[in-house]
Amino acid sequence: MRRVRYIFDIKDTEIIEYFGTYEKEISRSQLDKWLLKDDHPDQVSLYDIDLAIFLNGFISAKRGQKEGELPKPEKTLNNNIILRKLKIALNLKDVDVIEIMDLADMRISKPELNAFFRREDHKHYRRCLDQFLRSFLQGCQMKYKPSSTNKYH
Repeated sequence: MRRVRYIFDIKDTEIIEYFGTYEKEISRSQLDKWLLKDDHPDQVSLYDIDLAIFLNGFISAKRGQKEGELPKPEKTLNNNIILRKLKIALNLKDVDVIEIMDLADMRISKPELNAFFRREDHKHYRRCLDQFLRSFLQGCQMKYKPSSTNKYH
């Protein structure tokens, strides 16, 4: 959440609104604790369902609110789901994701990328590892926030 917030300049009030859409009230102090660096003693980890709400809100903010019922936030997330949600929010095609990965000096083919978006029981499913997701975020930072120092935030 911290990295996505930084890359796309998402304001605290917007994050609070994302949660409000799902009728989950969060305080400014709760948000501040989530956003602290991992090694800070007051830092509080985000539950998967809270990260799912944040990402669903990010999708709605970027693509517009869908008509009808809100998508249910997942109770458990993995890197594949996070990558898919970011791809949807940014309206990226496969070639766009490959381009972003190139910016982060990570080469991936279209079939390798598609394996991340398959069902877990599919024979060509591939687990998205932490390093891939970190590289994707680094590439996003280089593309969407080129003026930054490209440090991890």
